Amino acid sequence: LQGDMSGWGGFFVSLLNYKTEKYVIAENRRIGILFRLYQLAVLGYIIGWVFVVKKGYQEKDEAVQTSVITKVKGVSLINSSQTGPYLWSAEDYVIPPNGEQVFFIVTNYIETPNQRLGFCAEVSVHQNHIFCLCLNSTGTCEIYAWCPVEHSKRPTEAENFTIYIKNFIRFPKFEFSKSNVLETSDDSYLKKCSYDKENHPYCPIFRLRDLVRNTGNDFQDMAAKGGSVGILIEWNCDLDKDSSECNPRYSFTRLDMNLNSSITSGYNFRHARYYKDEKGETYRTLYKVYGIRFDIMINGQAGKFNIVPTIIAIGSGVGAFVCDMILLYMMNTSSFYRERKFEIINFKYDALYHTKTKLLENSRNISNDEQFSRQMWSFCTKWQSSGILGEKERRTMRLTGRGVWSCSDAAMYRSVLRKR
Repeated sequence: LQGDMSGWGGFFVSLLNYKTEKYVIAENRRIGILFRLYQLAVLGYIIGWVFVVKKGYQEKDEAVQTSVITKVKGVSLINSSQTGPYLWSAEDYVIPPNGEQVFFIVTNYIETPNQRLGFCAEVSVHQNHIFCLCLNSTGTCEIYAWCPVEHSKRPTEAENFTIYIKNFIRFPKFEFSKSNVLETSDDSYLKKCSYDKENHPYCPIFRLRDLVRNTGNDFQDMAAKGGSVGILIEWNCDLDKDSSECNPRYSFTRLDMNLNSSITSGYNFRHARYYKDEKGETYRTLYKVYGIRFDIMINGQAGKFNIVPTIIAIGSGVGAFVCDMILLYMMNTSSFYRERKFEIINFKYDALYHTKTKLLENSRNISNDEQFSRQMWSFCTKWQSSGILGEKERRTMRLTGRGVWSCSDAAMYRSVLRKR
């Protein structure tokens, strides 16, 4: 029982020991340079990419909560030979008119008022060679349909319509809320600003022509057949800085397939308004509208300093590194630990050591000093010419197999032999 207790005691005491690796230092410059380059690359990655670019020291929140309110302004006067002058306002050309995240602006339309069921001339000639009653007045077939047929019109001032986008975001993890409306003391700023990437990057009012141009398209081309445009509002907020530096960035792209002569590009639909005359007969006004559909998409993330991701980004090895620094440089016995932790290996010096050992073993079998001095001198000159054995080592290196011999002793003995 006592042995078991002492065993458990030794086990718990051993838990308090600090285990560290022993390093063998190979004095090889090529490997050393390669290793340092690798270390610099890792250090550059950690500092440059993890900390500076990706801000790995921050806790992230990508669950952005968002709300969007839109308001379109602008009027356009249309003068039609069929219906006379008509003033279009936002209530007429914005669908739906209540300002949502996805909305449609009419840029071209075909209005056909007072349509009644009956016989009338169709607009274009049939190309499939079917039999029909050809009307000389129009050169087209007579058809039974809602008459008269459609004719195209376009709101000429549509390119100057403005869109006011009000976006509210919230990052729940940090209890942080913000709006895309610029915080300014100038109350008239929103009345006179218009979004411009260089001069007014934070103005939430967009001119329709400029918005389409930012997608790389011409407004008049898109207005004729319609299209779909995506407005991306991106929030990347560094909450370690002041909240005034958390501002949105806008980007614009055309979402529908803009292919030449493609049926997939463009955007249009029809709708009708029905009425009854004094006789109770039904008639309608048909609208085929072309326009631009806008999809507002919100994306964002916020980051704030937190010690936990900082430690994770640095790595668990920082604990062992700190303990080693204390052990090797901050204790009274640091020099002792350093001698034990590092072992230096040099290939040339190891070869010198083995040659010296071999010479020492041979010295026991050499009967006279003359023969030994020659071997000793050969040993010294060989390693001196290689640059390993300097003048200091020549004087201090000793072989004790035949008393005390040094390279200097061998040189002196050799010169004495030459004088004989």
